[in-house]
Amino acid sequence: MKKVVYTLIFLFTVSTVFTGCREKKENDVEEIIDDAGEAIEDAADDVEDTIDDIEDEIE
Repeated sequence: MKKVVYTLIFLFTVSTVFTGCREKKENDVEEIIDDAGEAIEDAADDVEDTIDDIEDEIE
């Protein structure tokens, strides 16, 4: 009976650890994608500002 209880406790612990790691990885990936999107938007804004500055200098 003790072996069955220990086996169930072990399986529960292992499944909890792997589930927790999987969710963390998904959150990390989502954060990386969001950060990359923000960086692209910032770069696009910088390019737009530079183009506006060059157009002003040309006029």
